[in-house]
Amino acid sequence: QVQLQESGGGLVQAGGSLRLSCVASGRTFSSYSVGWFRQAPGKEREFVAAVSRSGGNTRYADSVKGRFGFSIDNAKNTVYLQMNSLKPEDTAVYYCATSYGLVPTTIESYALWGQGTQVTVSS
Repeated sequence: QVQLQESGGGLVQAGGSLRLSCVASGRTFSSYSVGWFRQAPGKEREFVAAVSRSGGNTRYADSVKGRFGFSIDNAKNTVYLQMNSLKPEDTAVYYCATSYGLVPTTIESYALWGQGTQVTVSS
């Protein structure tokens, strides 16, 4: 059974950086796009960023463009989300998910989800 596991969250000051990891067990990422979503308390889950199977296609929410980026380690079945210049409004639980689509932005496009990792940015 395929499972996704996020890690790398934590507490960081505004302007700092974190790198989130999304590891797939049971299947490689070669057949999927991987997306990141986040959900802040009292708010709906929102799209953050997505990367295609090859890494050649990416999509970012306007709120994170220029600050967040991807890297992929196929040997480790891991997709990384590098988050720089973090802001207090980036505070949320971050989820990774997989889709058969090409970097879709809607929650409904993603079938498999991880449990999430908390990111807290202090001002």
